[in-house]
Amino acid sequence: MRPLNFLLIFIVCILLVLFSLQNTELATIQVIKGVEVQAPLAIELIAATGVGALLAWLFSLLSQLQRIVIARQTMRQIRQQELRIQELEKDLQQIHQQGQRIQDLEGDVEKIHTEEKSSPPKTALTLVSSQNTDVKPALDSENNIEASQTDTTPEGTEKPANTDKETVNAEA
Repeated sequence: MRPLNFLLIFIVCILLVLFSLQNTELATIQVIKGVEVQAPLAIELIAATGVGALLAWLFSLLSQLQRIVIARQTMRQIRQQELRIQELEKDLQQIHQQGQRIQDLEGDVEKIHTEEKSSPPKTALTLVSSQNTDVKPALDSENNIEASQTDTTPEGTEKPANTDKETVNAEA
């Protein structure tokens, strides 16, 4: 585009020089009421062309400044949108991870329900620690822990406490 502009300006300048060489008569220009200027027509024409070129250049600069300001605003908006996109992508990733965790938990719950329905209730044997650090078995039935009842004698030996079954057996 620049070579085309240069060529156009060059042609206009050559035409202006040729026109000024042909028109050397004096002409009177009234700038303001009461102020008149007499000069050859070619000089007046070159001055008018120069003022027009200067104004065109100033308007061009103004237009470029406006484009620069708009481009900066656009770049600022783009950066803000990119930051917002990154934040939203991070949020989406967190939501996806939470959804995956929920699906994993739902699968675990489903397994537990399936196992509970398919197998009879189990009685588990657990170990209970006493004060002497001796380990004794205890019965766990449906989440209720029944610890064996024992009494400790002063010598450190353990003696089982009387239970209801033993009392019934002794009475019989």
